[in-house]
This record gives sequence, structure tokens and C-alpha cells, in this order.
Amino acid sequence: MGNLLKVLTREIENYPHFFLDFENAQPTEGEREVWNQVNSVLQDSESILTGLQAYKGAGQEIRDAIQNPSDMMLQERAWNSVCPLVIKLKKFYSFSIRLEEALKSLLESLTCPPLTPTQHLEREQALAKQFAEILHFTLRFDELKMRIPAIQNDFSYYRRTISRNRINNMNLDIENEVNNEMANRMSLFYAEATPMLKTLSTATTNFVTENKTLPLENTTDCLSTMASVCKVMLETPEYSSRFSSEDTLLFCMRVMVGVIILYDHVHPNGAFNKSSKIDMKGCIKVLKDQPADNVEGLLNALKFTTKHLNDESTPKNIRTMLQ
Repeated sequence: MGNLLKVLTREIENYPHFFLDFENAQPTEGEREVWNQVNSVLQDSESILTGLQAYKGAGQEIRDAIQNPSDMMLQERAWNSVCPLVIKLKKFYSFSIRLEEALKSLLESLTCPPLTPTQHLEREQALAKQFAEILHFTLRFDELKMRIPAIQNDFSYYRRTISRNRINNMNLDIENEVNNEMANRMSLFYAEATPMLKTLSTATTNFVTENKTLPLENTTDCLSTMASVCKVMLETPEYSSRFSSEDTLLFCMRVMVGVIILYDHVHPNGAFNKSSKIDMKGCIKVLKDQPADNVEGLLNALKFTTKHLNDESTPKNIRTMLQ
């Protein structure tokens, strides 16, 4: 534990060999059960991102159908274009529920007494890595989703068509897959600018609320410690030079931003307050030192998906840095 504490207090000169190994951490026997459970979810994350990246909306077909309401051939074409897309959207939504459960399992493991969050993160690096992978996936998913307005257009058309029963004698098997109740839940999910982040923020808040015997600090300290470790690894050449892939730098940045956002949602005073255990000025500076293309989405996430940035207690210089 001493090594990690040295990293966090910046006394790194004598301890250049410690960092949170996001590239190679392997589960110990004690981590194995939770690691396997979370891994079964994470192994589907790349295919979810690939599916989202390849998402092509049915905008033209929908426009043609709306402009020619009496042309049944165009109505059918729009409907047949939208149905497989809605099945895809359900798959993404269902994955968010699995991700929520995985996050709760990790939070339980990384915050439980008698170990401190710092001891957990150092001793259970494979679980810390999975937590990081969930955050990394979440920010990537939301960045992609923001660029695809077709998602909400397609889904709105689907809901309108189902509710008006405008398409008669057509294959409505999809209603078994996405019935009204499921459509309502999916609609709330996709209405969010950053749906996966919203899912994780709510899950973390619920975790704190439901575990009344667990001190809040166990959760917030886990998040702030992770943010601090990421910041130090990014700004310290002795650590960042040990990443075998440049992608790990961006991974580290996404994780840092992700835990800041969760901390801001869970801690009563948020991440920007002077009493915060996160060095927000240092974290923002680390991001701003990177190429603008890599961090624009992350700075926007701090601006638009945090809860306390615009509180009066937020120092003006922090607000100015994010303008």
C-alpha cells in the first residue's frame, strides 16, 4: 500500500515502479469470481461499440413514408427498415442493464471493509482494471451516440407507428421483442445525451443509498483515489512511458473523467468544491495538455454531464478552465 500512497502524495522519486496496471493486471484467486462475472459482460462491449458505430438510420425511408401517407409500399419499406434498427437499439439498452449489474459487483468488492479503497485498488488491480474498462466503454459509447441523431428519429417513428396501428397486416412480431413497456424504458434511455453515463451515475448513487451501513467515504474515496492515480500516471513520464500502447493514454484520460463524473454525482458537495478530494485543476490541466482532438469530448463530458460545476461553491478558475 505504501507505494500507492507515495504516488498519491507525489513522492514518486523513490517509487518509480508503481502504477495501476491497466494493460496487464490479472485476477488473483480472491478476485476470480467477481472478475469472471464482470468479464462475461465486458467481452461483449466491443461488439456493442462496433454495432453502434455501424448504425445507419432509416431517415430517407421514414421521410418518404411521411410525405406519402397513402403509399403502402413506402410505409412497408420504412417499417421494414426501422424494425431491425429497433432490435439493435434494444440490444444496446439491454447491455446497459448488464453493465449496471457489473458495476455494482465491482463497487461491492472495491469498497467493502476492512480494507480501505486505496488498499483495494492496489491489491485488486484486475478488478480496478475492469472498473476502468466499464468507464472507458461508457464514454466511448456516449461519444458515438451523440453523433447519431438518427437513433431518436428512428425510435420515435417506431413508437408512433405502433401506437397508431397504422400498418395493418404486417409482420408485428417485433412487438413481442419491443412491447410498449420496453419501448417506454428505451425511450427514456435514448432521450439522455449520455445514456450510459446516466446509467452508471444512477447505479452508483443507488449503490450508496442501498448500502446504508457502508460509509459514503468508502465509495467516494474509491472514485477520488482512482482519479488521482490516473492523473499522476498521465502527468508523470516515469509512468506514462511504461504504457505499451498510445491508446492506454486515452484510456487513462477517459477513466479519470469517468470517475470524476461519478464522484460528482455521488458526493453531496461534488467534485469541484474546494473540499473535494479530487484535484480538479490538476485533472483539467492534464487533459488540456493533450491534443485537442483527443480531449474535446472529455472536456465536454465534464462541462455537461457533471452535477455541481455551476454551483456557487465551484471556484471561478475551475469554471474558466472549462469554458
